[in-house]
Amino acid sequence: MTPLMITLLIVAGIALLIVIGYLNNVVENNKLERARLKIELAERLRRCGEITETFPGQLMTPALKLLLTRLELNLNQRQLALDKHSRTIRARIAELEGLIAKGETLPVNNPPAPIQTEARAKDVRFLLEGMHNQITRAAQEGFLPTNEAKYWVKEIRHILVLLHIEFFNNLGQQALQQNQPGHARLAFERGVQYLRKQQDPAVYREQLEYMEKLLARANAQVLSQLEPAEDEVNELTEGLKTDTTEDWKKKVIYD
Repeated sequence: MTPLMITLLIVAGIALLIVIGYLNNVVENNKLERARLKIELAERLRRCGEITETFPGQLMTPALKLLLTRLELNLNQRQLALDKHSRTIRARIAELEGLIAKGETLPVNNPPAPIQTEARAKDVRFLLEGMHNQITRAAQEGFLPTNEAKYWVKEIRHILVLLHIEFFNNLGQQALQQNQPGHARLAFERGVQYLRKQQDPAVYREQLEYMEKLLARANAQVLSQLEPAEDEVNELTEGLKTDTTEDWKKKVIYD
């Protein structure tokens, strides 16, 4: 064996080792990427399920329920591509496909959950933010057409307005029931200001007029509480009477 052949064999051996190392690195990176993708899809599915199950029934429409079901199906199908032998995923896919086949007649079982506290309003807003993220991510990945994604982003903004309307209305009504017109006036005033700041206030004209009537009612109750009754005798009215008497005496003296 000539020195040239030996050199070629050494070079070939080194090249083979480099190729093997590269292939091992590729395989390892693919494994890591699959593991990362599995974790990501599982987390997105968890959030999607949370929105679907806990979103207040008074704000959940059949169309919105159908969208969330479609998003969940897409995530499950991607999971199945990574875990082709999972019976659990296959069963869930079949269930979701059955629901989607019903269109907007699919059942909406979310119970109504009145928005009566600021903490609850923040929780629902968090769900809306999660919904927005799910939609934009699905559009970026090509699952949702751009026009459909834009429509739903606009719809989410609309639902957010409805959330605020319900919150301010419930807050004010509670205050009125507890005979706290001052707190009610503040709640209705916040609602009126919020609606007036909307980009298209004409869409919420009826809600604005209703909130303005509630504000006027609360304001009238506040003013009525400030007015003393005709037969009410207190230190202030007695003081006024005394001052009037003294003025009359002074007038007689100086006259």
